[in-house]
Amino acid sequence: MAGKISVERQGAVAFVIIAHEAKLNTLNPELMREFAATFARLSADETLHAVVLTGAGPKAFVGGADIGAMAALEDGEAARAFITLVHGCCRAVRDCPVPVIGRINGWTLGAGLELAAACDLRIAADTARFGMPEVRVGIPSVVEAALLPGLIGWGRTRRLLLLGETIGAAEAAEWGLVEKVVPAERLDAAVTEWLALLGEAGPRAIRLQKALIRRWEDLPLGEAVAAGIPAFTAAWDTDEPRRLLGGFAARRR
Repeated sequence: MAGKISVERQGAVAFVIIAHEAKLNTLNPELMREFAATFARLSADETLHAVVLTGAGPKAFVGGADIGAMAALEDGEAARAFITLVHGCCRAVRDCPVPVIGRINGWTLGAGLELAAACDLRIAADTARFGMPEVRVGIPSVVEAALLPGLIGWGRTRRLLLLGETIGAAEAAEWGLVEKVVPAERLDAAVTEWLALLGEAGPRAIRLQKALIRRWEDLPLGEAVAAGIPAFTAAWDTDEPRRLLGGFAARRR
């Protein structure tokens, strides 16, 4: 049972579901290749406004990379190929030109937490659990685990990566690992509320904003500030600012 990547489209929003429920939606090589290809197709769609990423069933967002697949790795080259697939999935999420909301519905471990960290926004059920247990099975946490210090700080990152601790949703929100926690039965409603807010924004402005945020992550402060000028200028390549500013002014009157 290799699982599959399911896509459900609701207008300008794509719901991407990692459907490997029998194994807590763990990521094997076939699933990761399909995942990256799915995001590549979605990223090429100019009508797309947002993506919601989740795992199938109530138990897990992504329970990590497939332990059986990793145990079968025979040498360093095989290990390099495997972890490059994990990175490719996270990179596909980060490179998606529209916001990706992580709908976190359960266990989020290892590669699953890296995938969640790659999302632009994260909303979790109060039953979700988070951890990076790789050192417990003889490997370091790598690739997009490097995003964690920016979210939760170096000390908390060290707790997760060196101690292999597992934390609950409330603590994850307190740390800044997720932006919002809601009762499990309200998870879909809360995601819908965020999608409604995104839907009120200009589609081009949203794409420009995500691209600029991604640049901010990699630039020194002075260059990051300066990068906003061409981004602002590019907004005026279409009539979107004039339309939305005009509508806002009319409502105020």
